Amino acid sequence: MRMWKTGAIAAALLPLAMSQAFAEEAKTTTNAPEAKYQSAGSPLANVEMYQDINPKAPPMSKAEFDKARQIYFERCAGCHGVLRKGATGKPLTTDKTLAAGTDYLKVFIKYGSPAGMPNWGTSGELTDDEVDLMARYIQQTPPQPPEFGMKDMKSTWKVIVPPEQRPTKKMNNYNIANIFSTTLRDTGEVALIDGDTKKIINVVKTGYAVHISRLSASGRYLFVIGRDAKINMIDLWMEKPDNVAEIRVGLEARSVDTSKYKGYEDKLAIAGSYWPPQYVIMKGDTLEPLKIMATRGMTVGEQEYHPEPRVASIVASHFKPEFVVNVKETGKTLMVDYTDLNVIATKEIPVAKFLHDGGFDSSKRYFMVAANQSNKIGAIDVKDGKLAGLIDVGKIPHPGRGANFIHPKYGPVWATGHLGDESIALIGTDPVKHKQYAWKMVESIKGPGGGALFIKSHPKSTHLYSDTPLNPDPKLSQSVAVFDINNLAAGYKTLPIGEWAGLKDDGAKRVVQPEYNKAGDEVWFSVWSAKNKESAIVVVDDKTLQLKTVIKDPRLITPTGHFNVYNTQHDIY
Repeated sequence: MRMWKTGAIAAALLPLAMSQAFAEEAKTTTNAPEAKYQSAGSPLANVEMYQDINPKAPPMSKAEFDKARQIYFERCAGCHGVLRKGATGKPLTTDKTLAAGTDYLKVFIKYGSPAGMPNWGTSGELTDDEVDLMARYIQQTPPQPPEFGMKDMKSTWKVIVPPEQRPTKKMNNYNIANIFSTTLRDTGEVALIDGDTKKIINVVKTGYAVHISRLSASGRYLFVIGRDAKINMIDLWMEKPDNVAEIRVGLEARSVDTSKYKGYEDKLAIAGSYWPPQYVIMKGDTLEPLKIMATRGMTVGEQEYHPEPRVASIVASHFKPEFVVNVKETGKTLMVDYTDLNVIATKEIPVAKFLHDGGFDSSKRYFMVAANQSNKIGAIDVKDGKLAGLIDVGKIPHPGRGANFIHPKYGPVWATGHLGDESIALIGTDPVKHKQYAWKMVESIKGPGGGALFIKSHPKSTHLYSDTPLNPDPKLSQSVAVFDINNLAAGYKTLPIGEWAGLKDDGAKRVVQPEYNKAGDEVWFSVWSAKNKESAIVVVDDKTLQLKTVIKDPRLITPTGHFNVYNTQHDIY
């Protein structure tokens, strides 16, 4: 065995996926929004790994292998997996790649295929030399990342302010319920913004590219997790809210939450990893790791073993002392009973492969989870612990947390947009008063285009907002669509958020993640430009759909997701 180390990870968001098995030769171009989304570089590009020398593979120098490995983890691992066993993309294992040969692989990497593989060479993303490099690299035995166990976690665990030294009451005058936690993607920080004054309270150091922010049941503690699997725990009661504990739970991750059931509020925290494929349960006041559980196992459907089932999303049940853990590649939802960590009881619910994100319906009984590459939404009944419904929707649903509202005809519905097409799916969620519509796509409305990431509404609003930040058309990626939920047939109105931001240079200005304030009368949008360009937060009056204010600050570098404390704490969306 030989251990090789690569250079630093690239920060840019790049297209990904050398998809589909080697069954067809086609020279085409692919510029799919979902490919851009899947690519977001993996932190594993900068991790030491073990590599076997494969005598059957084309020769590669150490320098060539290091470069190819970094390219793979920056652009390909999101679809094909760390071990190349296949995820949302097809397997790239050596039994397939060696049989295909270098010349054949170069054609696919350079020109792409109609099945979804990007044209890496003709698009200019890779040079001819890099195409050749990658064709040789994927014939090598995949390098093995290290595991990350209890000893590793405890070596990163820090209690910055012990619980006994923290405030016993709120020590600031902020309206905590209306604070926004905004991800500053490329600087490894979150900006805490006062929703009342629109001023930055503090910029807190975190892990790289924070994926989500979650609140403890009490609303006092804010938990954020970076793609590098670093969790930061922020005490909002402090005079200036800041970190009180941190830990790294793996090498790459996406999800974190805390216990919400009555009697367990703020007691436990949980985080799931992309690598290693596992989740960990921690103390809710210090992040001390208590229990690690692996997710490797059999897939739904084919029931084949998968060595890399990534934990995509986690929520806490309001009906039982359980965490709802959604496992991507195996397509299973795990109901994890946390009452006794020495004897963890887990109920496994088969849903559909490639589970990703999602949110609760308005009753908070049903968790609506996207099985993105299966083009389905699973409705998980967290009270009865079963699959209530599996709904066919559009191409590659990506709801964020989705949006709940009362439809004039169908009653309570939950909505999702899609990465792969322009549709917005509305699903009935009331099996009592609107039984005939429950767990069906009752309507599909036309949005501005594919590349949508987030959709949002609010109980006090009559509007539904959808972004399209990954659409290749700048007119769409720099604007947002808004619908009147009482007159969806009228179509959408376009709000030129990027233009309203008034940025001084020509950055990407992608508009991402509508988020309401606590009162439900303002909607905030991140205007996301490159790290060396000016970005902003745009605030819109929900009643008039007019610009209300623009938040600019040199510290707002690559703002992406933002989470209102009250709405996140109470699952309002």
